[in-house]
Parts: sequence; C-alpha cells; structure tokens
Amino acid sequence: MKLYTRFFLVCIILISLSTCQSSYNISSKEGFVEVDGGKMWYRILGEGQGTPMLMMHGGPGGTSRSFYHFASLSKDRPIILFDQFGSGRSDHHKDTSLLKVDYFVEQVAALRSELKLDEVILYGHSWGTALALEYYTKYPKGVKAIIFNSPYFNTAIWEKDADTLISFLPDSIQSAIEIGENTGDFESRSYQIANMVYAKNYGLRKKRLSSKLDTVAASGNYFIYNYMWGPTEFTATGTLKTYDNMYNLKKVNVPTLFITGEYDEARPQTIQYFQTLVPGSETAIIKGAGHATMHDNLSQNKKVIEQFLNKVEND
Repeated sequence: MKLYTRFFLVCIILISLSTCQSSYNISSKEGFVEVDGGKMWYRILGEGQGTPMLMMHGGPGGTSRSFYHFASLSKDRPIILFDQFGSGRSDHHKDTSLLKVDYFVEQVAALRSELKLDEVILYGHSWGTALALEYYTKYPKGVKAIIFNSPYFNTAIWEKDADTLISFLPDSIQSAIEIGENTGDFESRSYQIANMVYAKNYGLRKKRLSSKLDTVAASGNYFIYNYMWGPTEFTATGTLKTYDNMYNLKKVNVPTLFITGEYDEARPQTIQYFQTLVPGSETAIIKGAGHATMHDNLSQNKKVIEQFLNKVEND
C-alpha cells in the first residue's frame, strides 16, 4: 500500500512538472490572426522552454524583418514576431479609422489570446516600445519582463533629441532641414539629402544585414508612417505629434531593460533618464550603433538581451 502511494505521488509530481513545462512549449510556425479590418501575420521561431518573447517592431508602418537577426535567442524560448496590421506580411490598408494607438494595443491582445500566452516577455523597438508600454499598462497580467530597445515614449522629447543631433551635422544640412520644415516642402532634393545624411549618422550607420529566414518580400507602409508620424524621423506632423505616455513608465513593476545605440536617435542621455522612472531597471548602450542596433552591432545587441533574459528566468 505504501509503495503504491509513493508511486501515485511520483506520477502526480511528474504530470505537474510536465504541465508547467508545456505551458511554454509553443510550436514553431507561422500564420494569421483575425483583427478588426483583416488578417495580421505572425511567426514563431524556436520551441524552447523559456518564457515566450513577443516582439513589437517600429514605424508605425514598419515590419518585423529585422527581428530575424535575433533568431539565435530562440534556442531557449519561443520568439514571436508579427507585422502590425497594415504593413509587412499582414493585410495592408489606408483606413485611418484603424490607425489609433488603442487599436494597435488590441492587435497585441488578439495575438496573445490566439496563441494562449499565459506569460510573456515584451520586447519593443522604437515605436514598438511605445506599443509595449501601452499594452503593459492595459494588460499587465502575465507580463514577466520588458525590453525597451531604442525607445520612444514622448514626441516632444524625441523632437528635442532630433534637434540636438541635427546641430552636429554640417551647416548646409541644418539649413536644408530648417527650410523644409518652414515651407512644408518635404520633397525637395535638399531636404531628401538631409534626411539621408541624418539617417546615415543616427539611423543605420553600417550595412543592413540580411537573414536566410527573410525569404518573402514584405514592405512597410509609408502611408501609415506619414499619417501617424510624419515625413522623416526628425519631423513629426502626424497624429502622434502630441503623443506622451512617458508618465506610465512609473507603473512598470517588472524587470526592465533599456537599450540604445551610442549614436541612436533615442539618445543615451534620454534613455538614462527614462531608466530613473522604472525602479530597478537596467540600461545598455550598444557601441557604434545608431537606431538600427541589430544591424550596426548585432553581437552586442543580442548579448545584452540574452544576459537580461537569463537573469529574469533564473531570479
């Protein structure tokens, strides 16, 4: 009788452990989830036992293609990429009634519900960090940690940082930007050249990396970018012109990592200030990198993420 009881208890424990492990055992696959207006594409990389990481790309109107470079992180956990509705491999549209921050939050909620993700680690890049914070503020349950890579939370601060960065560029470039913003002529050759110079210094500083996983053409949606943001990274004219969600950083009470490039549009000085708003959070500065940290210095970008994830899982 005692032997039977012991055997029964061992079985119960093994079943319980198996259930706990399988809660993170998500199959590697891709598909679509229905959202208001159409279908949103997603892809899951890896089938590790760690907490799934849900990754939100920049833009608005960008794609998740650059996240393929983080694929090696999926050896420990599922990494979930998705193209926000309207861009990439999701259905494209120009319906401005759908281009509201709250709607983007509900896209994330729909995907998490579809994949039955009880626990997640949120990762955002650029505009994706604003989305991650918005999502966490509304749906904090089950969010185990957050990574804000090259973050944007406040347009006024972003534009102030851009003005500072522009001040380091040649006088001719500064003049072209000033004329374009004063006249509203964002299509002039001089303004476009100035935009390229700015991007080369603070956006993508090195060669864009390619990935063998990136096999399907998936363009961004400039209509969404221009409608919500504006013509360039340093000129905001769209619906996000007055956006400010920085105050909600004080509500974050999970392990948090801020990442930015040494020459990032999201200036290190600003990111270090953001960090002071989240008790116990960490900051990492990617050497030699602009805003495209995963292209400019992939090895360091992956290393700081991996170290943070290991710390979160082992604490």
